[in-house]
Amino acid sequence: MIEIKHLRKVFDDDTIPLKDIDVTINDGDVISIIGPSGTGKSTLLRCINMLTEPTSGSIIVDGQDITGKGCDLNEIRKKMGMVFQSFNLFGHLTIIENIMNPQITLLGRSRQEAYDKAMYLLQQVGLASKVFAYPEELSGGQQQRIAIARTLAMDPDIILFDEPTSALDPSMIGEVQSVIKMLAKTGRTMMIVTHEMDFARKISNRILFMYDGYIYEDGTPKQIFEHPKHEITKKFIQRLSSLTYRINSPDFDIEAMNEELSAYGEKLLIEAERLSKLSLAFEEICMNNIAPASEVPDILVKVEYSEKLDILTMLICYKGEKFDVHSSESSLFQNLIAEPTTEVKQEDLKDDPMGYEHLISIRFRWAEEE
Repeated sequence: MIEIKHLRKVFDDDTIPLKDIDVTINDGDVISIIGPSGTGKSTLLRCINMLTEPTSGSIIVDGQDITGKGCDLNEIRKKMGMVFQSFNLFGHLTIIENIMNPQITLLGRSRQEAYDKAMYLLQQVGLASKVFAYPEELSGGQQQRIAIARTLAMDPDIILFDEPTSALDPSMIGEVQSVIKMLAKTGRTMMIVTHEMDFARKISNRILFMYDGYIYEDGTPKQIFEHPKHEITKKFIQRLSSLTYRINSPDFDIEAMNEELSAYGEKLLIEAERLSKLSLAFEEICMNNIAPASEVPDILVKVEYSEKLDILTMLICYKGEKFDVHSSESSLFQNLIAEPTTEVKQEDLKDDPMGYEHLISIRFRWAEEE
């Protein structure tokens, strides 16, 4: 159990990311921490394992105040693992060495014990074939899975994830989330700072919504996402919401989707013209080409809007024959993807945990008025 009482952090430039944090983390909790940027989410995690020293307040781990004098922080940190957004792998070491070395130097394990543990974990995260590769030879998603395996090798009771997918391309996010979902079933205590709302909702038993240095709301995913108490929470949830569609039949109801898109746009103040372009792209790519190419289509579509960047994005993951968007016979669609405000990306997916083989990502920016 972790008890945090009146935690406060003031930096030298007088910024105050944490003003007064009071929360109890129970053994086995899987907690997602959400909220706008700059509200102290990452600072809270760094204070919990004392990478950042709090200005005042206390953090009590299993009955021991780790902010007090005489506390053996190295022993406490053995109970905690932290996964950063930037991977933090040693580039001059092979993957197996990255996982073995901390076990040998910090836990005193023999090389054989460390090797056996590392190989077991590499199999768990689906990367046993990369044992002698170097980090630069791996994708971002693979490097993050290695970072998670390295953390698990230390047998921590608590794992802290600081935006573990924020540095990844959209095609790589799923593979890392899949590993974290697997860990959530092991009974470990986990705290995850994330901007992926769908992921937070599915993986967590508790959600902490942070704002302006405080924890504004603490509840179940259903309570926070469907019945938030505060207006600030409601606005944040609405702003970061996304739509997800699964197409496994040629009879997909595109009219219902368009109605939902229209309501989504009204809620987030997205221009109707931009939504119309997204709908055109969806129909041409998914309904006119990918779905008809398979007797049983399997297409996952995610629509999300970033208010900060003012970008409307559609991600299409699918199985089967690859469709080249530039081969479309629709002149309307070809004119759309040729617009300078439309960005199209296509790639093949490797080691996707959901089994999808291809990705099409389209971003729709709003054309500035002249």
